[in-house]
Amino acid sequence: MNEKISNSYQILDQLRLPHGLYLASSSQDYQYVWLRDSFYMSLPYLEQNNHIYEMTYHRILDLFREYEWKLDIHTVQRPREQWEYLHSRYSASEVREMDTPWGHAQHDAIGAILWGIGMGQQKGKKIIRDAKDHEIVQKLVGYLGCVRYWEDEDNGMWEEWREVHSSSVGACVAGLQAVRDIVFVPGEWITNGYQTLSNIYPQESNQRPYDLAQLSLIYPYRVLAGEQAKVVVDQIETHLLRERGVIRYKGDSYYSTIEHMGRHHDLSFYYGTEAEWTFGLPWLALCHLEFGNVKKAKQYITQTEKVMLDDGSLPELYFAQSQRYNSNTPLGWGSAMYILAKERYDALM
Repeated sequence: MNEKISNSYQILDQLRLPHGLYLASSSQDYQYVWLRDSFYMSLPYLEQNNHIYEMTYHRILDLFREYEWKLDIHTVQRPREQWEYLHSRYSASEVREMDTPWGHAQHDAIGAILWGIGMGQQKGKKIIRDAKDHEIVQKLVGYLGCVRYWEDEDNGMWEEWREVHSSSVGACVAGLQAVRDIVFVPGEWITNGYQTLSNIYPQESNQRPYDLAQLSLIYPYRVLAGEQAKVVVDQIETHLLRERGVIRYKGDSYYSTIEHMGRHHDLSFYYGTEAEWTFGLPWLALCHLEFGNVKKAKQYITQTEKVMLDDGSLPELYFAQSQRYNSNTPLGWGSAMYILAKERYDALM
């Protein structure tokens, strides 16, 4: 195992908590567990035989057992208030909901977990331990149907304002497809999702013609393939790719170099000042590996290694057009994406 891969695995080991979920970063700002981050950080272990992957999902299923009362309500009654939605972010050690106001409507996180459960089972891992786990998975499916994920505006991968996001809809479609052999999934819930994807394509949402989150439609979910997938990647490379990462979308104010002027302005106010997210580089590599573009994937892996720090960690982001990075370093999600891209590339060589 090369040093950079080894260092990246060490970072994941350091961020994995005893219960199996992951801190997003060792920084003070990110001392929580997010379902989405734990999902991506567990992916390098999907093909491995060491029970690390199972441990993550058993803790997630235990979490939903604790909040089964909430599932029971929202498999029959659509959530109205933000806090009623299944949360995506929890306290680190207790894995409990926090009552801080937050954009809790994040359908992609639930789709991700269903996909992770389904793929784990397909790989022969014992994710479903008993009848109660089976029941929880069935209720998670029921939740996505009850909220009508294909038309319900959610906060999306970046936890911001509510819109219908193609990346959220795609995660749900992939998640529902992945658990079809485990529980009952009404076919129209998948068809409705595909119809929405078709209606929005090639945009991420009404306000975002292209977004880094759309890469998830290609890897890991594979709900877009062929020419459709290439159009999305081409848009992201044309409009969002930068030297040290990929900006999330045009006009992103989070960690913008003018964020101190407030985040309430029109998107155009922030053009050219957006932060460059490092995990976008290995993510693009993974998409090109999906297309069989090995040479292009190698370029992105090399670019990722150039923006790594000396200890092999990847900052969450670099400030626009600079070598200055933010405090959410290392970001576990970035280390995981690098491992996934590099190992897959190396396996082809």
